[in-house]
Amino acid sequence: MTVILCQTEFSPYAEMDAYQQSMGEAAGRYGATSVFVGTMRDLNLGDAVTQMTLEHYPGMTELRLGQIVAETQARWALIDVLVIHRVGEIKPNDAIVLVAAWAMHRGAAFEACRHIIEELKHTAPFWKKESIRDGERWVENNTEG
Repeated sequence: MTVILCQTEFSPYAEMDAYQQSMGEAAGRYGATSVFVGTMRDLNLGDAVTQMTLEHYPGMTELRLGQIVAETQARWALIDVLVIHRVGEIKPNDAIVLVAAWAMHRGAAFEACRHIIEELKHTAPFWKKESIRDGERWVENNTEG
């Protein structure tokens, strides 16, 4: 299990591939990899969004993400999990989050990946501030899955 917060752009598929290549003994044990990549939209609530600042609670955010992954690993038979999440200034089309789950079978990989992103969106301490034409605004609610 690996959880990373980063303030710079990242390539989710390159990160996932590099991580998978470094899995060592797990190679050949998994039959499924489920991946979710969230990117920043340039439109929200009917307004053009030019930038978003994603704030977090250092220490607490990493702790909560680790708890989410540990709870997920206890619930589904997973071989490994990778979560990378951006913080700081983000532009439209930038990757915000990568969740990858490796398992022997697709059902566990799909369900675990979805569970991680849903828990992250609803319980991890992140706050979004959007830059729009008329200024800035805090995003009060996450969109539904």
